[in-house]
Amino acid sequence: MSEYRWSQKSLDELREFHWDTINPQMMRDGLDPDEPPSYQWLADKGWSGLAYTLREHHDLTVKEFFTDVVGLEDGRDSDTYEWGIDDCDTIEAFDAYLSMLDRRRGLADSTLPTRQTHLARFARVYRDLHGRADLLDRLDDRDSEPEEIDRCLRVLDEFDRELSTDGTKLKYLQTVRSFYEYLVDFRRAVYNPVANAAKQFRWEQGTPDNRTMTADQIRAMYEAASSLEDELLVLGLASWGLRPGELASMHASQLVLDVEEDTEPYIAFDERKNGPGTVALLYGVDELYHRIDHLDERPSWNGYIFPSSQSTSGHLTTDTINNRFKRLARACDVRVDGSVPTAKLCRRFWYTTYQSAVGELLTQLEGVAEDQGSSSATVVMSNYLSEEKRRQFRREAMRESLAEIFE
Repeated sequence: MSEYRWSQKSLDELREFHWDTINPQMMRDGLDPDEPPSYQWLADKGWSGLAYTLREHHDLTVKEFFTDVVGLEDGRDSDTYEWGIDDCDTIEAFDAYLSMLDRRRGLADSTLPTRQTHLARFARVYRDLHGRADLLDRLDDRDSEPEEIDRCLRVLDEFDRELSTDGTKLKYLQTVRSFYEYLVDFRRAVYNPVANAAKQFRWEQGTPDNRTMTADQIRAMYEAASSLEDELLVLGLASWGLRPGELASMHASQLVLDVEEDTEPYIAFDERKNGPGTVALLYGVDELYHRIDHLDERPSWNGYIFPSSQSTSGHLTTDTINNRFKRLARACDVRVDGSVPTAKLCRRFWYTTYQSAVGELLTQLEGVAEDQGSSSATVVMSNYLSEEKRRQFRREAMRESLAEIFE
C-alpha cells in the first residue's frame, strides 16, 4: 500500500480504490461496509495518505469523500439532521418526502443522505437569495408561478457557478425536481417550478467537466491586466485558488502578511465551504501590500480589497468578478473548448498546477528513495519527513510553478 501514489489520483480513481481495496478489507474486519470507516482504522491499514490527499488536492474531508463521492451512509437521519433553515413547513415537507422514498421506493441506504444534502443546499441558497426558505408558500397560486420559477432559476444559477461538474449539477436538479413532483402528486402544490429548468442550462449528463486553463492562458491574462486591481483578480483566482465569491468579499482583516521567518503569509476564513480555514499566500504578497497601501490613502476605505460604492455589501459581487475575468479573457482571445472561460476554472487550474508540482517533487525524491532502499518516493515523503517539512516542500514546489507563470 505504501506504493500507492495518492496525490496523483483523481476522485474517480480514489473511488475505485475504495471499492477494490478498502471495502473488502472493511468486511474482513467486521466493519459495516455501508458506513464510512474511521480515520484511525484507515491509518492502521496504511491509508492515512488518503485523508491528506483529499484535504490538499480535492478540498474534501474523509467523511465528505465517503458520503458524497463514494455514496456511503453517513448516519444522518431526518429527525436529527441540521437543515440550516428555520422554515418549519419546508422542513416538514422535506421529511415527508424522504420518508416516502424510504418506505416505498427501496432506494439504497446511501441515497437518502445524499438527497438531504441536495435539498438542504437548495433551501439555504434560496433563503440567502430571497430572504426566507418558505419553498411551499407560493406553490398553490398559479399567478405566482412565473415569479417562483424565476426564484428557483436564480438558485440554480448559483449551483451553476459553484458546483464543479455538469453531472453534479444535474443530480442536484434531479433531487429538487423530484421533491417538487412529490408535492404536486400529493396535492401540496399546483405546479412544479423547476419542471423545465434543465432547458435553461447546457448541462450534459455523463460528460465529466474536466475543462481547465493552461499556464500560457493565465500568463496572457495576467500580462493583459491594465491595473493592479485586475492583476490581483488573476492572482487571487489562479495563484491562491480562491472561489470567486471569496475573492470578491476578501477583507484586509483576513490577511496575515507579517509572519515569522519560514512561515507563509495567509488568508484566514471564519466560514468556508468546508468550515473555517486558511489559504497560504505562496505568490503575490507584494501586490497585496501595494493594493492595501493604495486603498489606505482613501479616507472612506472600508477594508475590502475589492471595494464597491455601488454594492450594498461594500464589495464587488461574484458576478462582477466573473465578468471582469471574462473581459480579460476576451482581450487575450483566451478560449477553453471554444468558450470564454469563467472565473471558477481558475480553481481547477490551481489544483491541476498543485498536483503537477507535487508530482515533480515526488519525481525528485525517487533518487533519495532508491539510495535509501525505499520502495517509492511516497514512502520517503510519508515516513521520513515531518508533516511540517512535507508542507514546506510542497509549497516551495508550488511557488516555483507559480513563479514560472507570473514572472
